[in-house]
Amino acid sequence: MAKQDISVRHLVDKVLSGELALPEMQRRYVWTTIKVRDLLDSLYRGYPSGAILVWEGDPNLEDRNLQIQGVKANPLSNKLLLLDGQQRLTSLTAILSGKPVSVRNKRKPIDIMFNLNHPDTIVEEFTDIDDDEDDDDEDDDNGNESESDIMEELRKRTFVVASRSLKNDPTWISVSEVFVKTESQLLRPLGINSDDPNWEKYSERIKKLKKIEDYPYVMQILDKKLSYEEVTEIFVRVNSLGAKLRGSDLALAQITSKWKGFITEIDKFAKEFENNVDYLLDSGILVKTLVAFATNQSKFKTVNRVPIENFKEAWAKTQIGLRFAINLLKSNARIENLSLLGSPFLLVPIAYYVVLKKEKLSNSEENNLMFWFYVAHMKQRYSLGSSETYLDNDLSALFKTQSLDELLSVLKLQVKNFYASVDEIKGKSRRSPYFSMLFFIAKQQGIKDWFTGMAISERLIGKTHALQFHHIFPKSLLKDQNVDRKEINEIANMAFIGGKTNRNISNKEPEKYLIDVVDKRGEDILDHHVLPSNRNLWKIDKYNEFLTYRRGKLVESINTFLMKLSN
Repeated sequence: MAKQDISVRHLVDKVLSGELALPEMQRRYVWTTIKVRDLLDSLYRGYPSGAILVWEGDPNLEDRNLQIQGVKANPLSNKLLLLDGQQRLTSLTAILSGKPVSVRNKRKPIDIMFNLNHPDTIVEEFTDIDDDEDDDDEDDDNGNESESDIMEELRKRTFVVASRSLKNDPTWISVSEVFVKTESQLLRPLGINSDDPNWEKYSERIKKLKKIEDYPYVMQILDKKLSYEEVTEIFVRVNSLGAKLRGSDLALAQITSKWKGFITEIDKFAKEFENNVDYLLDSGILVKTLVAFATNQSKFKTVNRVPIENFKEAWAKTQIGLRFAINLLKSNARIENLSLLGSPFLLVPIAYYVVLKKEKLSNSEENNLMFWFYVAHMKQRYSLGSSETYLDNDLSALFKTQSLDELLSVLKLQVKNFYASVDEIKGKSRRSPYFSMLFFIAKQQGIKDWFTGMAISERLIGKTHALQFHHIFPKSLLKDQNVDRKEINEIANMAFIGGKTNRNISNKEPEKYLIDVVDKRGEDILDHHVLPSNRNLWKIDKYNEFLTYRRGKLVESINTFLMKLSN
């Protein structure tokens, strides 16, 4: 295996010219801007950043360009196919060229800002300000940190994801602009010249940032004599060592070594589902379901031993089963956005069962299947560890018995009780599956916004009507009362309303704004949103009593809903 020292700039040039491309086995670009920020920080400090692995592939192999807007088509037969380093090189090409990443006809710019006044030492560089899981970005009740506190924290950083406020501060500059502008062009907006004491410091930091393009990578080059199957095995082994790819990505690579054009097949199928394309491709559920149909179990360890004919037969079943499963959830559960599911694995038993039943369900089968889905989602069947083992148990039960009663019996061994309890929802935030369960129920009951009268939905258009999750007792008011953070963000303190209604309420006390809600929509609106009619419980000093009341009513709402399916 040959090795070559190569700079970031030369690698970027190869990407832009189309000389460096991707083999079919590679997954899509998936990095977040935070990962790009962290990569830039490492390169700026001269930290190690791994190697680049490429293959001088057969010119007749299918390949595709990295997902950067404007990459040239290159007819050369001696292309290098990138096996390890796609996420890094896509990110660096976007930054150095200023070109957006292109993902399924959508342009996504990567905009990172550099702090000219950054500290000389690292100060909690990789701690995100907004990474608190209980903070609710979709709730405008003025309960977040003040802007001055946030700006003070940002001044400790070297690189941050761009924001509007930072772009108004000339001491924060766009990293991409550093590679296309002179030092003078970058520093002129600060109103300083070479006589200013900051000139030298800023100039040196800009030069250091520009040196990222000289950062040396070691490029390891696999011989073109290697077969696609051998290269796939290397790809799997390299990525397995550091767990950089999920099992579904590695399985996909092994499948494409036998089935040329399979990635095109799954891309085409995923496009049928419009807004859920990303979820289906990024979750790996298409490959997981394929393996389930091909092997009657879910683990990927036997993928390389499955004949291609079995995969092609299983792919036909996968499409039938997932179409039915997704449409069933969309029509019967009103679930438009699959990312609300507690786990993508929930789709697999539904798809598997309906294929066994040739897409013909009796009324009782439909109810039992939906009952299983809701309970498995709510109780986190596949989200608390050993998820593949649980899925294998479910597939085995269906394969042996074709019985939903048996599937439910297997589920009960884990969850003990199919129904919700107050203890289970107490202290849970909106990230709990109980919260999305309540949303599923609310949609089916046609619950409407407090003022507009529109039925709540995650697909309403425009910021005015977009669904938001409102703190009934505003965060800022509860913080003033020294209420515990978990109790502030409890499910029992959340309601589903539209954006405009949420902003109009802002941080008003419930005893003030709920009177207007009742005047406009009637007393029934309280019952629909599981709110107390006892106005004494709307007072801030009665918050604990309000929580106790609403926890009980929410649990009652869930259990009543489930009982209708089980009867």
